[in-house]
This record gives sequence, C-alpha cells and structure tokens, in this order.
Amino acid sequence: MDLRARIAGEMPRTQAELADLVAFRSVADPRQFPAEECERAANWVRDRFAEVGFYDARLEKMADGSQAVIGSRESAYPHAPTVLLYAHYDVQPPGDEAAWRTPPFRLTEVDGRWHGRGSADCKGNILMHLTALRALGPDIPVNLKLVVEGSEEQGTGGLEDFVPRHADLLRADAILVCDTGNAAVGRPAVTISLRGMVNVVVRVEALAAELHSGMFGGAAPDALAALIAMLATLRDLHGNTTVSGLYGGQTWPGEPYPRQQFRGDAGILDGVGMLGDGNVSDMLWARPALTVLGIDCPPVLGSAAAITPTASARLNLRIPPGVSPAHAHSALADHLHAAAPWGVRVSLQVEATGAPFRAETGGPAHQTIAAAMLEAYGTPRTTLGQGGSIPLCNVLAAAYPAAEIILMGVEEPLAAIHAPNESVAPNEIAAMALTEALFLSRYSAAR
Repeated sequence: MDLRARIAGEMPRTQAELADLVAFRSVADPRQFPAEECERAANWVRDRFAEVGFYDARLEKMADGSQAVIGSRESAYPHAPTVLLYAHYDVQPPGDEAAWRTPPFRLTEVDGRWHGRGSADCKGNILMHLTALRALGPDIPVNLKLVVEGSEEQGTGGLEDFVPRHADLLRADAILVCDTGNAAVGRPAVTISLRGMVNVVVRVEALAAELHSGMFGGAAPDALAALIAMLATLRDLHGNTTVSGLYGGQTWPGEPYPRQQFRGDAGILDGVGMLGDGNVSDMLWARPALTVLGIDCPPVLGSAAAITPTASARLNLRIPPGVSPAHAHSALADHLHAAAPWGVRVSLQVEATGAPFRAETGGPAHQTIAAAMLEAYGTPRTTLGQGGSIPLCNVLAAAYPAAEIILMGVEEPLAAIHAPNESVAPNEIAAMALTEALFLSRYSAAR
C-alpha cells in the first residue's frame, strides 16, 4: 500500500483524535480557563507520540509555567540526519461564543470542514504529524526530535527561553515549524518571511479628574480627543502606516495575493476600500502595519457629560524583515510623543516584542519539501510571507545556524484562525501529512 492510501485509511482516526484534542480548552491563561485543561492536552499529546515511537516523550516545565512535550526517536539507518517536528497545543481563547456557529470546543463538521478552536491552529498540525508518522510506520531513514509547546499563543516565551539553555536537546539538520499554512485549499506553500511585532500601551493624561463638559468643555484639554488625534497620525488617507522613522515602501518579491481573493478571505464589506498604495502582498508581508487593538475610555452606555481625564490604547505594530523591534519601538514612541497635542502627558508601556524572520531556502531540505508538495498536491509549491510573528524561529536560527527551517502547515485563509468559527479542511490535513511523510522518507537521500 502506498503512502497516499495509508493516509486516506488513517483519516477516520485523525478526525476522532482531533475531536479529542479540540475538546481540551487549552488556553494558556488560568484567568480564562483552568490550568488543568492545558495539562490534560499536554498529557494527551505526550501519550499519542509515545505510541508512534517517541518512547522517551515527556513533559518539560518552561520558565513561564507552561509544559512542552519533548521527545526523540532514533533511526536504524547509520549517519541519518535529524529532523525536528514542531507544533503547539495551546489555543487562542474563543472570544464571544455567541459568534460561533458551532460549539468552539467541539469538533463539528460543517460543509466538509471541521470546525473548532485549534482545529487548524495548531492542533490540526499535531494530527498532521501523527498521521504522517503512522503512515510511515517504524522504518524512517531520519532521526526525529519533537517539541510541542503549550504557550505559543500567549507569547510568554517559555520555549524561546528553554532552547538556548538546552540547545543539544533539540539540535537538528532540518526543522519543520508547522504553524503556518497554504495559499489556499489545494495550493501548497512554504512561508519564508515573518513580520516581527511591537505591542505597546500608550496612556494619555490631561486632567486630575473628570470635569463637567458644559462648565469646562472648550477650554479644558480632553485626554480622549488627544489620544484620537495621536492615533489618526499613524495612517495616511490611503491607509498606509505612517510611523515617522519607519520606511513603508517595501515590495514583496514572491507569490502575489490576488486582490479579490483577499477581499473574500478577509470578509471586507461591499463598498469598503482596502488599505495602502501597495498590492496586497506588499501590505501584508513587506511593510510595517499599525493596528489599534483596544482603547480604554468611557463606554457609550453609561457615559456621562464629562471630559475624559485619561485614556489609553493598546497598539500592535508589525514590522518586516530588516527592521529591529528596538528601532520600531523607538520610532513609534518618538512619533506618539511628537503627535501629542496641548502638552498632554504621554507614557508608553511595552507589552511584547518579536523580531522578524526570513528563511534561507536554497538547501536540500527546502528542495525536498518542494518536491514532496508537488507530488502530494499535483501542483508546485509557492512561497508566502506571514503577517504574524513566530519569535521562536529567530531563537532556533540562532541556536542552530546550520539547520534549515521550513514553515508549513494545514492552515489557509478560510481557516479563520484566532477568530470565531475556526476550521480546517480535512483534505489539507491529508495532503500535508503526505507531504511530511514523503519528506521524511526522502530527505536523507537528498543531502
């Protein structure tokens, strides 16, 4: 029986096990869900990989309190190269469960897709690994190492702290970071570029306390109006991000993202324009992008006729390769201070930073994965950028400079990761599992 047929035969089990894994409410934030949910998910992952030959699979405590599943599996072939398999079992919180068409923690099939939080990001990739390994059986011509972390979505850096202090434990020739995805269903891709990010909270103070808007309005400075004026300077009329000191004219050299496809993928309403004067790929993967994530101010319901004395906003600045987080933070801070009107007091608190990443793609691992994708999908792989950040990639590149890092996975635009109604296409799990199985069976010969 060939690998494609074996994987097809595994898919009922894949669906059942993905349902088991999705049922764990493994949000790595005990303020939202019990920590036991992450522990149960970690134990499930450890047990499943032990069943496919990772007999030493175990839980390792990270500095942030999370637990990662670590394991290894030796090949019987002499001088075999080593491949590290990565995924994460923690998930984003579901948000407003009323916005979900199906229960977020119950895998539910709708219109041929499997819906549930983590079904694509990243529990679907865990099942992709397991499905590939089961199809291959015990005879694999590479050594395998495994790390499945438990706090990637929270960005608390547990694994990033662990890797440099235990470098030999995860050292490999090729690293499959399975936390990205394809250009579309049936269109395989490798992600070669990741934007970095700087998250800050900016706070504006203007008054000692609220003031009656009739008695004082017109002369007393309004902190909320000042904040709004400052935020308005961060984009121009075309929607380009305009942080002073950050260049915004870069272009993306790889696969274009068709404009109409993006409109549909993003759910942009009829008549609403898209942002920026570059093409979609430029705006997503090559240029800085500032997003206002939240504002602290009086809500509409219950607000009084009063001038707001203080207001805050949480900002997310994505930065392309070639820009350091330190430079981006400095530019953003200088811009906001310069844009503040009326002498209001401005302070910034840094929440998190992450460096951008660009993969080297000329080695045998990338060549082997390209051939595997062509065979699995019947169409050549393309290369994508990723607007999101995976700080671990830079840590891995620094710890293992000779290793090839390949970012891939079962996600694609319809998966709606991080949003309500997240889902995965079963065919993507099957095709990516076949891709991985072909890669693992052929990588050694390609070196």
